[in-house]
Amino acid sequence: MELKAYLKQHRQTIDQALEDLLPDKKLRPTQLHEAMHYSVFAGGKRIRPILMMAACQAAGGTIEDVIPTACAMEMIHTYSLIHDDLPAMDDDDFRRGQPTNHKIFGDATAILAGDALLTEAFVVLSAQQNNKNISAETQRRVIEIIARAAGATGMVGGQIVDMESEGTQPDLATVDYIHTHKTGALILASIQAGALLGGADEETFTALSSFGKSAGLAFQIADDILDIVGDQQQLGKDIGSDQERGKATYPAVLGLNESKRRASELHQQALDIISPLGDAAEPLRQISGYIINRSS
Repeated sequence: MELKAYLKQHRQTIDQALEDLLPDKKLRPTQLHEAMHYSVFAGGKRIRPILMMAACQAAGGTIEDVIPTACAMEMIHTYSLIHDDLPAMDDDDFRRGQPTNHKIFGDATAILAGDALLTEAFVVLSAQQNNKNISAETQRRVIEIIARAAGATGMVGGQIVDMESEGTQPDLATVDYIHTHKTGALILASIQAGALLGGADEETFTALSSFGKSAGLAFQIADDILDIVGDQQQLGKDIGSDQERGKATYPAVLGLNESKRRASELHQQALDIISPLGDAAEPLRQISGYIINRSS
């Protein structure tokens, strides 16, 4: 397969589905809906939805069955970015090269746009018309996995420990906790949801879950590294912001070279885990490589 073409095709599929699933910008309250659309369509790579689609494919499923759930995951991810950028949290002015949501719409609307995206995601996840080919038990398991990954035992928990750790001298266990929860949880949930929707048996589900854990952590280590060595124009955000804020990152604890080694090691672990899945898992292999080698 050709990875660029694969990513482009599936990104376009997700973008079109998001247009269909989100409330129309012309509907009242228009400012809220405009703010939701603004961040959802601000140039995201759709890594989590595409990982979900690739996991479904690796499990032998039909990608069309996973599209609504993949869109819901992107809504949750986008809500987290809107809130993460707020002055009360990371206070970022730019995201993906564009002014952050609160810079355009104000803090209050940005908060509500994030709230609305999170809630709308669960409307999509639970609506029967979006899950016609999915059994009720599979739908329930998917909703539970995503809810846990987004909440206090997942992304939100990781976010608050991240904030609490700013300006401290964190240990490796704390950095591991932050990254496996704040970033890794939604990546793992994307893989697990895709596996379930693809009809994975327990052995395949376990293998893909292990892949998701390794790939999710590798993704965040690569992100930490990019904050030091990345190109600001390509990244679309300020370089060095983690260091300026005293963020708990892998380079801060382990150093740059050891962080790179660990990301590479996790990537290899991920590849080894899904080796038995054969050609069906090739998209996951290539996406894993892209995650740790990306420049933006």
